[in-house]
Amino acid sequence: MALQRRANQADIAERLGVSVSTVSRALANEIGISDAVRRDVQRMARMLGYKSKHRMAAVSGDRRAVALVPLGSATSGLSGFYFGIVEGMRAQAALAGMALDVRLVNESAVTLDLIKKQIAQADAGGLLLAGIDAWDELAAWTAEAEVPMVLVNGSDPNMRVSSVSPANFYGAFMATQRLLDAGHRRILHYTHLYRPTIRQRQRGFETAIARTPGAVGTLVNTDERHTKELLGDILAGKHDITAAFIWNDIAAVEMLEGIYGADSPLPRHFSIIGFDDLPLASMATPRLSTTRVDREAIGRGAVRLLVEHMDGETAVQQLEIGVTMVEGETVFSV
Repeated sequence: MALQRRANQADIAERLGVSVSTVSRALANEIGISDAVRRDVQRMARMLGYKSKHRMAAVSGDRRAVALVPLGSATSGLSGFYFGIVEGMRAQAALAGMALDVRLVNESAVTLDLIKKQIAQADAGGLLLAGIDAWDELAAWTAEAEVPMVLVNGSDPNMRVSSVSPANFYGAFMATQRLLDAGHRRILHYTHLYRPTIRQRQRGFETAIARTPGAVGTLVNTDERHTKELLGDILAGKHDITAAFIWNDIAAVEMLEGIYGADSPLPRHFSIIGFDDLPLASMATPRLSTTRVDREAIGRGAVRLLVEHMDGETAVQQLEIGVTMVEGETVFSV
């Protein structure tokens, strides 16, 4: 049986209805070619499996990436969250033939110079930032230096760089709706306002409340009250609520003993639901009802997206990984 012929630039040109010269210039990223044409050519080249000698050499040299993971998150209660993400990144990198260098960094000390240094030390052609948001200077540099970058468990509202995150808006909407379906109409949402991903959870909560006649939502953020202070407020009856949706499992689990302890003044049907389904959620008594995030899928998706960019894709993409509800034992009907 004859071997299948390898696609060439003429094949790409024929499929797109452009000249071979246009294809050649687009693949070489020469000036004078529109972004739309360049994207179409590069996308068709990937679809047909086209690889020039120049591109094969570039791929060989560039199939190295560095992943920066915040040290505090990796060594705190969030360690299970980021461990799953790193496992997913490593598994997908192995499938893609990518050398992935995972490095812990102090998130409070992350600067553009530090990122440049980490990339140089790893001899990397791509960058993954786990739990670290992009800022103007970084986004501008990656575009100018043509360093592919993907935010992992993050998002860029300005759509300058690609990202992968759980479906925060819809997950929060589902969690709130679960409390509403149980009959609760006075619900508190404890939130953290610093990251765009967490603000999406607030939007999901507010949307579910707004769609339900008679429902009233109360917002408290971490700047206003620490977890123990909020728990004290709830036990003291300072909020007229029968349920709470907490922005992550760590804060939710810290409240469980006070809410469901023998001396709790709260009604037995008081409900609480978290987000992430961290390992501690299943260890808690009672078992926390929560929203499960597929952390390994986030890691896998981030590497797949980075590979696309390293292969020439220029369109900014925002990939969301679906979430599911975990029944648990902390949501009661009223």
